[in-house]
Amino acid sequence: MTDLPAGEARILDRGYRHFTGERTGVPGAVRALAVHSFQRALGLRRNLWAKALPLPAVLIAYLPAIVFVGVVALFPVEDVPTDFLPSYGDYYGFVIAAIMLFVAFVAPEVLCTDRRTGMLGVYLSSPLDRDTYLLGKAIAIATALSLVCLGPPLLLLVANVLQSQGPDGVGDILLALVRVLTAGVVLTLFYTGITMGMASLTDRKTVATAGIILVFLVSIMVTGILNVSGAAEGSQAISPTYLSLDLASRIHGEPGNLMPSASSALVWGAWLAWTVGGFALARFRLHAVQVSR
Repeated sequence: MTDLPAGEARILDRGYRHFTGERTGVPGAVRALAVHSFQRALGLRRNLWAKALPLPAVLIAYLPAIVFVGVVALFPVEDVPTDFLPSYGDYYGFVIAAIMLFVAFVAPEVLCTDRRTGMLGVYLSSPLDRDTYLLGKAIAIATALSLVCLGPPLLLLVANVLQSQGPDGVGDILLALVRVLTAGVVLTLFYTGITMGMASLTDRKTVATAGIILVFLVSIMVTGILNVSGAAEGSQAISPTYLSLDLASRIHGEPGNLMPSASSALVWGAWLAWTVGGFALARFRLHAVQVSR
């Protein structure tokens, strides 16, 4: 073997090949991160224990719709009480507990794990920066939450139309569809902002989950105390639970069940504050984290 002068070394191993595939850049990295994070949120491609909480929560959100549709399908129309089927706005009242449980689980599983295991530094050494990383995570969390915020009412609408339970006519069907989609998207964004903001405060999943549940429960307690003390009815907007239920009713053209006298400007302003505030907090915290690449 001939010795080469310094600076003239060459790699002779022909096992290396140039990459000839498609270079997707930042959009491809965001897409891959979103898909992986969505799978992690639902426990897909993981052991059984990782699926023990998210999948049952999703099932519980669909269960009332399945029951309502099944009763209407199995029994004659005259035997079913006229008020048996809930309105699309009222449906969220049947599944709000499942939604809150799912919301409290998804973002901590998706966000906290990366910080605790050091994977955040690995992601940021790729084409992703902090904002595009957060975008991929937000897409994954919103997609997962849409399973419980949008899917069940949409299933109820499709089943009602197929069984001729209303709405009637193309115009009414399209109007109901637009309202169902709007309510689902509004609540998905709302809960995505809240859960991401809370999960960004810690790198421990259990702490983040407990914190999110406490925010839901304590805000309900505070709202009850304010109502007893004679505070303005709009004070219920400080509770994400009450606010989301009232929003769903208003979007479907129904009177706000929990804040009927509150103005639409107040309700939508509270929604905007919770949603944008959550995303802003998540971005602020992510940019403040010291990462070793």
